[in-house]
Amino acid sequence: MHLQFTLGDQTATTLDVEVTHFIIAGWAGRDKDAVLHHIRELEALGVPAPGAVPLFYRVATNQLSQQQQLEVVGNETSGEAEPFVFFHRGEWWVSLTSDHTDRYLETFSVALSKQACIKPVARTAWRMVEVIEHWDSLVLTSWIKEHDEWVVYQQGTLASLLTPQELLARYLEGAEAREGMAMSCGTLGAIGGIRPASEFRMSLHDPVLKRTLEHAYQTGALPVVA
Repeated sequence: MHLQFTLGDQTATTLDVEVTHFIIAGWAGRDKDAVLHHIRELEALGVPAPGAVPLFYRVATNQLSQQQQLEVVGNETSGEAEPFVFFHRGEWWVSLTSDHTDRYLETFSVALSKQACIKPVARTAWRMVEVIEHWDSLVLTSWIKEHDEWVVYQQGTLASLLTPQELLARYLEGAEAREGMAMSCGTLGAIGGIRPASEFRMSLHDPVLKRTLEHAYQTGALPVVA
């Protein structure tokens, strides 16, 4: 899947990236208690507990999209803001994605629920080397629109998640990263519980370099027919 990013460094540089291998890292919290909380949060919705922590889901690259108007089946889907890292021209880059998920299908199969929905990706990226030293201070936030008002849905620093280096080391198991590899690096718990929303905003803020990655999208519901 072809993605295009501008660099968040006041330059006009554009990256044309062909993602050839996409992984979603699930249950990627650094704090075991927080991971257990998220597992219980999903179990309350009928989602089975994972067989391993963290767990890596392969998802088709054609599910990645930088569009802002998307379509899903039914009204039981919702987003999850996550750091998005990709390997391009010999180095790692950082952007932002939403692991938009079908919550009804998730009660039967987490892997299938992740495959069923398009994964929105921001259009801006940073060099990993520019943020890795203060990675834990980056602030991830998402909002959903409820009753015509934006409410904070997720918020916290990346200190609560395993670093991309840790996740990639576990996934690659000694193999080398290759051009076009991308990983969605885990999410934060939902404030007020996981719930469907058709309008979603997300940001990754760097308080050290004073810049922000942002993306917003809407989903239109296709009818469920049988």
